[in-house]
Amino acid sequence: MKLKIIIHEAEEGGFWAEVPAIPGCVTQAETFTELLGNIYEAVEGCLSVDMQHIPVSAKDRVMEIAV
Repeated sequence: MKLKIIIHEAEEGGFWAEVPAIPGCVTQAETFTELLGNIYEAVEGCLSVDMQHIPVSAKDRVMEIAV
């Protein structure tokens, strides 16, 4: 899967990035290199789902796919 990100220079220094396809998925860092690492963590965190609070019946299947 490829996601487009928008990288902004922060007024106070450093950078921040957002992922328009995932509302609320943002991160920040002091350096561009650090920001690139942080964006992967941010996307993973935004897409992770806590299955404890989702009703699943015995007939349902829960699968994890890589895209």
